[in-house]
Amino acid sequence: MIRVLVVDDESLARSRLKTLLGDCSQPGAQVLGEAANAVQAVEFLQHHAVDAVLLDIHMPGADGLMLAQALRQLPQPPAIVFVTAYAEHAVQAFELEALDYLTKPVRLERLQAALQKIQRVKQQKLESPADELEEVLVIQERGGTERVPLAQVLYLKAELKYITVRTANRSYLLEGALSELETHYASRFMRIHRNALVARRAVRALEKHHDPEEGEGWAVRLAGVDEALFVSRRQLAAVRALVSSV
Repeated sequence: MIRVLVVDDESLARSRLKTLLGDCSQPGAQVLGEAANAVQAVEFLQHHAVDAVLLDIHMPGADGLMLAQALRQLPQPPAIVFVTAYAEHAVQAFELEALDYLTKPVRLERLQAALQKIQRVKQQKLESPADELEEVLVIQERGGTERVPLAQVLYLKAELKYITVRTANRSYLLEGALSELETHYASRFMRIHRNALVARRAVRALEKHHDPEEGEGWAVRLAGVDEALFVSRRQLAAVRALVSSV
């Protein structure tokens, strides 16, 4: 059974979707919970693991797109299937790596097809678990080659044409693109700013902060380093969601 959270601000829409899910088979779906807004959804996911979130877009407060962005940053993000009356957000939805995009009124066969996609992704994760313990960054230094285990990296920060790789003990300089590292190691690191990724496991707190260049805002504290790293407004919701799950 696929474990599902239904998020929609309209109770009738949630009821209809739950009824349709009950009619689906191969794979079937178990509705573990429902939420009327982003806050309720985040609170639910702090205590329950689900395989997928069926998510409306137009909701009061943080909309479905903002919630989806936050859910992407969770250590084990659920699959996102948007269920909405508006087709114009499809491009944004797939930029957020949504697994499917259903328009209301939802047809049973389309919902069944979305569940089959979720099931395939779930099966792939079971068959090919990520062996993250052996992942390393290979850094070329004057004296030779350094292999830095990703498990030791606290943050990655782009500075000019290099990336600062910071561990609890020292810093390294790596040539490359921050966006490539973000894509390749999304399960380990989350973006907090256009120039910085932090290790999800190291995040400890979010606090008010003044940056000489950015001004007043927020910063994250990481275990193992004293410095605070500034969080951009665009990434703030995702960081809040991660901190609340720590």
